[in-house]
Amino acid sequence: VVKLKDVFPHGTGFVLVFEYMLSDLSEVIRNSDWPLTESQVKGYMMMLLKGVTFCHLNSIMHRDLKPANLLISSTGHLKIADFGLARVFSNEGDRLYSHQVATRCGSLEITELPDYNKITFKENPPIPLEQVVPDASPEAVDLLKRFLIYPSKQRISAAEALLHPYFFKEPLPAHHSELPIPQRGARKTQPRLQHQHEFHIDRPLEESVTDPDLVSQHARVW
Repeated sequence: VVKLKDVFPHGTGFVLVFEYMLSDLSEVIRNSDWPLTESQVKGYMMMLLKGVTFCHLNSIMHRDLKPANLLISSTGHLKIADFGLARVFSNEGDRLYSHQVATRCGSLEITELPDYNKITFKENPPIPLEQVVPDASPEAVDLLKRFLIYPSKQRISAAEALLHPYFFKEPLPAHHSELPIPQRGARKTQPRLQHQHEFHIDRPLEESVTDPDLVSQHARVW
């Protein structure tokens, strides 16, 4: 979740100061010449689910999750932003207000009209997700199906989704250093170049740490 730095009054309102984030996921997707790899998708999904889990543990429903509200830092981290439609919610039954602008009402005499309830809609079976996303793995399709269950009590939670087999099968989720570098205002998103000593999720840590000899010649004493 994007970090709140400061709050100060301004006129009749107030200003929220958040940490600087370079771009958002929609811009990364739109300005890239190549689709995200499955490993990169898993990396973004894991960061998103961790953020949603944190919100739900604190009784916050975001209610407006979309790529434009998922900000990307210069280091590749994804963070949830824009809580303008968010609501505090709990299952304790002590919520004394509705989230609707106006309470829904109706006139009883409408049901007495001669043509009431004559308009029916033909039931159409859903299109199998395997046809909607034919390139997705069976694990990815299964996770999507668990997300798209209408009854909320049967739907998989964000915390449970983090333990789904989708994230534990090759290719594994990409480290944030392996995700595209967002370029604010640029037309294209640059790929993350894998340096010889840059961190890689599949390499031992000691092989991913920068060699001090490579930077010693550039060091300055102040």
